[in-house]
Amino acid sequence: MAYSGSLQPPKGTRDFFPDEMRVQSHLFETWRKICKNNAFEEYEGPTFESLDLYTGKSGPEIVSQLYHFSDKGGRDIALRPELTPTLARLVNQKGSALKLPIKWFSIPRLFRYEKMQRGRLREFFQLNMDIVGCDSLWAEVDLMAAIIEMLRSFGLEKTDFRIRVSSRKLLSDTLDLLAVPADAKPAVYSALDKREKLPAEAFADLLRQAGLDESAQADLNFIFSSPGLTALQGALDKVAAARNHEPEFPGLKDLVWLLESMQALGLGEFIDLDLSVVRGLAYYTGVVFEVYDAGKSMRALAGGGRYDNLLENLGGRPLSGVGFGMGDVVIADLLREKNLLPGADGRRLDYFVATFGEPSAEAFRIAQVLRGRGLSAACSLTGGKLKKQMAQADEAGARKVLFIGSDRVPAGHFEVKDLITGEQTALALEALE
Repeated sequence: MAYSGSLQPPKGTRDFFPDEMRVQSHLFETWRKICKNNAFEEYEGPTFESLDLYTGKSGPEIVSQLYHFSDKGGRDIALRPELTPTLARLVNQKGSALKLPIKWFSIPRLFRYEKMQRGRLREFFQLNMDIVGCDSLWAEVDLMAAIIEMLRSFGLEKTDFRIRVSSRKLLSDTLDLLAVPADAKPAVYSALDKREKLPAEAFADLLRQAGLDESAQADLNFIFSSPGLTALQGALDKVAAARNHEPEFPGLKDLVWLLESMQALGLGEFIDLDLSVVRGLAYYTGVVFEVYDAGKSMRALAGGGRYDNLLENLGGRPLSGVGFGMGDVVIADLLREKNLLPGADGRRLDYFVATFGEPSAEAFRIAQVLRGRGLSAACSLTGGKLKKQMAQADEAGARKVLFIGSDRVPAGHFEVKDLITGEQTALALEALE
């Protein structure tokens, strides 16, 4: 029976033809290189996990965002929407056998049943980098330095992106200062996460719904409007004094130390204080950060933070953790906009072996010799006129063409044409490199 369905992939997924796969390979190779340069080790987990691994971390409301099903054994299963719960499961599984801290990375294929937007698909790849078992803020410094190195390796400049940092600890302390009950904090966090995207009145409505009166709203807006650490410290002290509150803000001290440390490393110019960075996931406990293009015209390039309770909440021993995810869709969009992706005509083959006529065993033998030297080589599978074979060489992205059977070179030599410079030379096989 002939297939009568659609030739298009399911909504929110992608096909990767060779040109698109070249882009993916460029992203993955750069990610892996920088991770390994920074002493992170690669790991992986299953594509699907037990549903309760995700509901245990994020609550039952996460189910609406998942691809989930019951398997033939009646078990509730979900395609993984993120990798952090798997990381926590793996670390908890090994327990004290692991030498801490660990620095792990992975590039999983993930699935989320969400409304599609620019930079957001339902199936995507994401780089995850995590440090587990380090209580010090040096873990955040290590990760942010790696992000900067990675984005610069893609060809991006300091004028192209910013790392925006905040602190969930500071936000929690601020809400305590404003007498916001603990059970109302999630609604306030959700409102703060939307602050920059909403008109002032709509934002005020969300805060009212969360239980903040006009005085608390005014103080919150005053604090959030502070331009820089010094102004922020002053605003917190002023509000604390007016509310007869002892001004202790350890989250602010964390941010001061972090920004000063990044400055000492010569990386401060990439970092901005931004209290509107809240991060939607409930398990963050300390510093949080998001990476944006400089104009903030796209979704976040990356986002993450400290999660010091997650492993214990998922059945393990108390261990601190810090990590982030960087999706392939948005970073590819930005690199494409900046003309920093490898082109479809990129030279990626060292030698194309052409013949004056039909394919020959000699052509294939020469190609094997070249490959044995660590060079990439291909032969014409169809032969024919040289014009046709030169077109094949160009399509394959060859840097050079080696001609078998040319009568214009001495015995034991081959005619070689450099497709980049146009230069033609006669070389012995031993001289090919």
